[in-house]
Order: sequence, then C-alpha cells, then structure tokens
Amino acid sequence: MSRNSAEMTDITLLGNRNVQYSSEYNPGVLESFDNKHPENDYWVKFNCPEFTSLCPITGQPDFATIYISYVPDVKMVESKSLKLYLFSFRNHGDFHEDVVNIIMKDLIRLMNPKYIEVWGKFLPRGGISIDPYCNYGRKGTKFEALAWERFRLHDMSGMEKVDNR
Repeated sequence: MSRNSAEMTDITLLGNRNVQYSSEYNPGVLESFDNKHPENDYWVKFNCPEFTSLCPITGQPDFATIYISYVPDVKMVESKSLKLYLFSFRNHGDFHEDVVNIIMKDLIRLMNPKYIEVWGKFLPRGGISIDPYCNYGRKGTKFEALAWERFRLHDMSGMEKVDNR
C-alpha cells in the first residue's frame, strides 16, 4: 500500500537535500505522518548510537546511544526529522536525566502515542556512566499498566545488553 501525496503533506524534510542542521535544541524540526494501522498495537523502535549533548556545567561533550520505543496511535514520527531533532542536542547543555525526559515529552506532544519509552546509555566520563530511562503509558488504558510494569522491571531481567561501551 503506497502513500499518496495528500497523506504526506506534513513531511517536508524527507528527500530534501537542502536541509539545515540546527546547532541548537530545536523540537520544531519534528514532523509526523498518519499511522496507516492505528487499530493495531505494534512497536516502533529507534536506536540512535551517535547522540551527543553537552554537560551544562563543564560544556564537555556527552556521548550516548538513545533508544526510543513507542506504540503509535494516529500519528508517527518521521525518522529524518527525528535524526535532525536529535542532532539539535549537539550544542545543548542538559543533564542526562533531563535529556531523556525532554525527548520523551517532545515526542508525546508530537504524536500522542499509546506508549513510549526513552532510554539513554551514556558513555562513562570521570569513571561513571549514567543510563536514565523514562516511559509513559496513556492514562486510563492498558498502556498505563504496561508503563508501570516496564518501569518496575526495567533493566532487571538481564535481557538488555549494554553494547556501546
């Protein structure tokens, strides 16, 4: 099933060779498109192994893999816009915990997903790594319970493999 041009009117970055990379945090670059299967519950996962941001105190770079998983409803995030959005953190100073929460909240505003989680696996600096995790399940639905269960069991099963360090 192909998409017609009317369905893609909100997509301006995909295929555009003149895209400018923002050097400052820019949630306005995020774009969405209609989910063709909103009646189905399914996972969409992004692994972003080249994420960088800045320490808000020292200005030194922090490197991470950012994992984003969500169950879409009506809207989905367009991947090139997500790449440009994540790139916009390159010169943004925030703590690791703030970064993952900002990403999650921006994506919730964009898509209103049924469920979403964001996990940052930051490389060690000063001998310690920080791996913040946040999630959200739509209130009053089975996804609210899913969010609590995944949060409760997060990183305790041994199933998650840290492979970026």
